[in-house]
Amino acid sequence: MIKVNDVSKTYGKGDNLFTALYKISLEVPEGSTVAIIGKSGSGKSTLMHIMSGLDHASSGEVVIGGKSLTEMKAKQIDAFRASEMSFIFQAFFVEANQSCFQNVMLPLEIAKSPRSQRKKRVEAALKAVGLEEKVDALASTLSGGQKQRLAIARAIVNKPKIIFADEPTGNLDSATGELVIDLLFELNKKLKCTLVVVTHDGELADKCAIRIEMKDGEIISASNSKTKKVVRRV
Repeated sequence: MIKVNDVSKTYGKGDNLFTALYKISLEVPEGSTVAIIGKSGSGKSTLMHIMSGLDHASSGEVVIGGKSLTEMKAKQIDAFRASEMSFIFQAFFVEANQSCFQNVMLPLEIAKSPRSQRKKRVEAALKAVGLEEKVDALASTLSGGQKQRLAIARAIVNKPKIIFADEPTGNLDSATGELVIDLLFELNKKLKCTLVVVTHDGELADKCAIRIEMKDGEIISASNSKTKKVVRRV
């Protein structure tokens, strides 16, 4: 369960004060799929960054699995992210001059996973995204869709409880984007992980159980597609 309690985020001071988020409250059940939508500048990426501990709220609290990110020190948050979360971004952020195997191995090295398990887990993650035959290929030789699938393999190799994806189909053509969307939801079911997606993609948002729409730093609507009920917000 992710709980966001009365979170605000401001930048600057005085006449230059800018409110990116204003008193956001919501709950995300474990294992659910969530789309955060809105126009550019609506605050959706800022909300994701604060929910994941990549950024800090100016006020309010984020609680994940009963643990408050707000009360953690920087090193504790880093360790918590490494063990509980993974990230997928629009720009892929793969290491072009490293092999697919080396790219996917990186989170295991950061988390200091047992060396005896690393090779097996990397190969399993690459197989899950259909890149098992590219294990030794340099990332620079992959197509855009393959690079995003490589980024997904890297994201799931630690079997995270939460995957945060920021515009994961933004740099892909529609056909490849569809394949990536299907893969993300397949992994959500297999891993039973929570999937939180920031997106402009209406098709992707429609597939999510919870849809949160933002405007000017506030939630203007939040609904559960299965029950048609509004999820808790303040």
